[in-house]
Amino acid sequence: MNAVLIIAKKELQSYFDSLIAYIMLVLFLGFSGFFTWLYGSDIFMVGQATLQSFFSIAYWTLFFFTPALTMRLLAEEKKTGTIEMLLTKAVSDRQVVLGKFLSALMLVMIALAFTLPYVITLSKLGNIDAGEVICGYGGLVLMSAAYISIGLYASSLTNNQIVAFLLALSIGLFFHIIFDVLASSFTGIPAQVFSTLSLSNHFESMSRGVVDSRDLIYFISIVFMGLFLSELSLTKRNLN
Repeated sequence: MNAVLIIAKKELQSYFDSLIAYIMLVLFLGFSGFFTWLYGSDIFMVGQATLQSFFSIAYWTLFFFTPALTMRLLAEEKKTGTIEMLLTKAVSDRQVVLGKFLSALMLVMIALAFTLPYVITLSKLGNIDAGEVICGYGGLVLMSAAYISIGLYASSLTNNQIVAFLLALSIGLFFHIIFDVLASSFTGIPAQVFSTLSLSNHFESMSRGVVDSRDLIYFISIVFMGLFLSELSLTKRNLN
């Protein structure tokens, strides 16, 4: 576990050293702040003490930001050859995968932490539903974790960061949009299957303040599968 934390700390620091973290934070806070407070279905137009506007925009911004965060995690190290040096040290493939996964997830959580003033401000404007806020933030963290694991797997398949970004985005589109569209296009069992696979259905449930074990199992399953495939990809590379 100590090796995992060391790798996570090193990768998190590299985000800030390369300015990726600052760019991500500025863009995320800029987009979320603008659409939450100033434009479209903002809080003042809704007229209720709710962060649904923020959760809706964060749902999309994090979808695009997570592939950008993960595209370099393994692809860059494979391109420069440093992955070989890392894997020959006293760390396992699993520790490398978990460490890099945690680094990206921690950066997302830092970005979300900077939006806590939204909650404080909203609580001054009206009676805010604490359960809805907690579940909404929890849903964003779980969604980000799922897409980070997918992005990590995509990054493990190539040494080109752009290819890793596009691959992660393409896979994510199925969970974010396509499964939902297919669910509305079919009826019966196929519709239920596609609806279950749709990430938006599970996220919307949590953002409304509803905690369902099926939603938790869904997100955890995607994270587990993404991390497992990432580790398997590194293992196959070592065997070759």
